[in-house]
Amino acid sequence: MRASDRAYAALKSDIIEWRLVPGTVLAEVEQSARLGVSRTPVREALARLGAEGLTAAQAGRGVVVTDISLEKMTQLFDVRLALDCKAAELAADRRAPGVFISLAERFESAGTLITGDDPDQRDYYALVSDLDHAVDDAADNQFLRQAQHQLRAQLVRIRRLAKDNSDRLLASAAEHAQIARSIASGNADRAAAATTLHLHNSLDHLLASKHSFDAGSVPPRKAHLNG
Repeated sequence: MRASDRAYAALKSDIIEWRLVPGTVLAEVEQSARLGVSRTPVREALARLGAEGLTAAQAGRGVVVTDISLEKMTQLFDVRLALDCKAAELAADRRAPGVFISLAERFESAGTLITGDDPDQRDYYALVSDLDHAVDDAADNQFLRQAQHQLRAQLVRIRRLAKDNSDRLLASAAEHAQIARSIASGNADRAAAATTLHLHNSLDHLLASKHSFDAGSVPPRKAHLNG
């Protein structure tokens, strides 16, 4: 792996896991020493993170980790609604039924993942990622896939802004199961409707949770956006 790729992966992980909180200055010299690479790979990594909206140049400070506000969250979900619904419709039209039936069954059994011992719900979110990738593959649109890639970089970080809530996670799993079954049945309208319902519920939960702490502070270790 190239040095710039290693620096990018490390910095992105630190940002989305809130080890580098919003407003943190990412000085090239300091990050080079911390990551054990030269300044050029760090500069390239910061440019990639900037393209994803995770960092931005700030006058008088240099490159900083971007903030997350209620307005930004709402705007993000506005875009997510358009992209995810279109992807679900395309996936329903070009589906591989067996793949989505299997995913639906896994979500319907996801209670064991959600109530397990992992406070970060890694297995559950890995399942969500599997559905995302299956929809991307079935939709088979490279431009839509590229747009989704940037969007998901922000979404992973936002998950840390909502309090852990097993009831919401279980409801989210049921919503994902409905999306998968709608795609498997080839019903594009139903797939889009199920996606819309899930996204509205996820955003409502996020916005309600956001009021419990300041976006510039480190969220609780067990915090997640259940989307």
